[in-house]
Amino acid sequence: MDCEFPTVNSKSEEIIEIFKNTKTIAIAGLSPDPSKASNMVAAYLQSAGFKVVPVYPKEDMILGEKVYRTISEIPFKIDMVDIFRKPDVIAEIIDEVIKRGDVDTVWTQLGLVNNEAAAKAKEAGLKVVQNKCTKIEHRNLF
Repeated sequence: MDCEFPTVNSKSEEIIEIFKNTKTIAIAGLSPDPSKASNMVAAYLQSAGFKVVPVYPKEDMILGEKVYRTISEIPFKIDMVDIFRKPDVIAEIIDEVIKRGDVDTVWTQLGLVNNEAAAKAKEAGLKVVQNKCTKIEHRNLF
């Protein structure tokens, strides 16, 4: 599979505003394994004061938080969906996010780009960040 270059993305000023306005982050693909990047990023985001909501096919609790199987199952407002899933699944997740109607931002982690899905998210009024790490960006900006 070819790697895409992100053509749809937020600039640093927008990313600062995203973090300032975000309280709840659902992490799609949050592994229970502390050695995995998704777990390390989630632990950092918790320590920075964000409510982290794990989305994972197994487990009941990760990092002390209830695990949901899908974005759709989460019964409360989500400000951001941080995606740690392969590019071919990103479109499905973004469709789910758009259908919810209460998410402000979709963010794909380093190495993860799906411009078609990102454009669809933007058209639906979402802020979009691709191919960036929430932990690195937050740590560098705050």
